[in-house]
Amino acid sequence: MTTTTQPGPLNLITDVAGLRVGNATDLHRKSGVTVMVADAPFTTGVHVMGGAPGTRETDLLAPDKTVQQVDALVLAGGSAFGLDAASGVADALRRMGRGFAVGPQRVPIVPAAILFDLNNGGAKDWDDNPYRAIGQAALAAAEQRFAIGSIGAGTGAITANLRGGLGSASVILPSGHTVGALVAVNALGSATVGDSAHFWAAPFEMGSEFGGRGVAQSYPDPHIAVTKIDSHANTTIGIVATDADLTQAQCTRMATAAHDGFARALVPAHTPMDGDLIFAVSTGARSLGHPVIDTLDLGHAAAICMARAIARAMYAATSLPGDTKPSWQDRYA
Repeated sequence: MTTTTQPGPLNLITDVAGLRVGNATDLHRKSGVTVMVADAPFTTGVHVMGGAPGTRETDLLAPDKTVQQVDALVLAGGSAFGLDAASGVADALRRMGRGFAVGPQRVPIVPAAILFDLNNGGAKDWDDNPYRAIGQAALAAAEQRFAIGSIGAGTGAITANLRGGLGSASVILPSGHTVGALVAVNALGSATVGDSAHFWAAPFEMGSEFGGRGVAQSYPDPHIAVTKIDSHANTTIGIVATDADLTQAQCTRMATAAHDGFARALVPAHTPMDGDLIFAVSTGARSLGHPVIDTLDLGHAAAICMARAIARAMYAATSLPGDTKPSWQDRYA
């Protein structure tokens, strides 16, 4: 048991043992898909706090529903078109013999969430929906080590003032439990303070994982939100995960707590034009020593990890041709 917290070896959500993440990117369309999968189904909850969500099979994740575990989770660009990525993932998993057993049939359970990246400068003039194939490519690429930045579901993401992206972070708690976060940042608001290089998430940075700039020394009027209100092209979607043995109800509570990470790293968050959503995952590998205290600590850690993952997404993002916003690296590095 450790007495202090530290990131996992990779500082990725896959520091939660058994999880793998795959990215597939279509640079021509400036969009992509990110898939999280494991060798066995995992317990999953979800909480939505944005006013404009786009989802698949999230109702199934309520604690009173029949299915408690899922085979994969999908984060995708493409707005409603991107939901088809989950169909591609489900087809591939079924070929592998994965899925909920219904008599002789197997039905893979693949919840998904999407962000709106249709107005980001990429080509969107397809005749046939490309996301089914992109989803399958992301599943095929799933590994413990994966890239962050302008890749996967974060390929075409933008925020109010800068390019968004895909981010991840992890922490090992004194209890020995690992918590990780994965996020595609396409927020209506901003991850940085005013016109500065400083991230709203700076108080939670571990080491120099997103530049080590520290907290801002001055702040704009907090009542005036900087947004990309005219674009109607928003939403931040993510996953938090732990090796702690949680029920679906406890996962749902962890997902709810993790939304504090959105509010700590994005200003404003959870707006009527965002579809902000977080899945929460338990692999069940480590028991809870003190259920009340441990679940409190896990929810708090999930929120901090999520805030860090958001800033890491912004810090790692790189520019692509035709971008409508500069990257953090372009403007401040």
